[in-house]
Amino acid sequence: MKKTILITGATDGIGLATSKMLALKGHNILIHGRRSEKLNNVEQMLTELPNAGTIKSYVADLSRISDVVALADSIRSSNEKLDVLINNAGVFKTSSPTTQNGLDVRFVVNTIAPYLLTKKLTNLLGASSRVINLSSAAQASVNIEALAGRTQLSDMDAYAQSKLAITMWTRSLALSNKSQGPVMIAVNPGSMLGSKMVQEGFGVAGGDLNIGAEILMRVALDDEFLAANGKYFDNDSGKFSSPHSDAMNPQKLEQLIQSIEAILKKF
Repeated sequence: MKKTILITGATDGIGLATSKMLALKGHNILIHGRRSEKLNNVEQMLTELPNAGTIKSYVADLSRISDVVALADSIRSSNEKLDVLINNAGVFKTSSPTTQNGLDVRFVVNTIAPYLLTKKLTNLLGASSRVINLSSAAQASVNIEALAGRTQLSDMDAYAQSKLAITMWTRSLALSNKSQGPVMIAVNPGSMLGSKMVQEGFGVAGGDLNIGAEILMRVALDDEFLAANGKYFDNDSGKFSSPHSDAMNPQKLEQLIQSIEAILKKF
């Protein structure tokens, strides 16, 4: 059965590789990107693939909360349902680490934007839908002051904390939704794969991007993940694993959600 699948950050890296794999299987793919010209090129390329379903593209800068809201509105207005949401877009090293609103761009793009997008698309996501959030093997306790933009972190610290934060809210929302859905899963697609983010951040070519794309496709489509609500899949080990201990702490989960909601109330 054809599914409608939204992939953020679909013009590069794992997001692009995953889009290709899913398009080749005939699914309807909604692709997101930050630059319209690049996004249009990817849309055309995916459309021309054999067996491709409908391809739609959406432009948004996920470091801007207003863009995230507009993106959600646009997706809701042009789609009746969403079978899978893959929150793939991410930032590690950047020349502009602080947004116009004084927040760390890693927390905004990697944590807050996917949280807001997921919440705003809830009416399209049914009980059998899946939300797949890109986590990482790099996870570090979240400094709430840094999340709120009141203190600055190094690139690695900001990235690792933002990745634990998305893993934490994945579990928190999954526990809240329970059997009502959608199924929410955090995934480490694989360490040091050859994305632009890895190349720019670490100066190395990295591994095969298809390793990450293949696990995201499995999580999106395979029945083995139907009962994985709130779990963390570590593709480095090839199995479900325990994330950082903070993700299992109810008090820290609640504190994180309250902090994200407090930030969003300012916009």
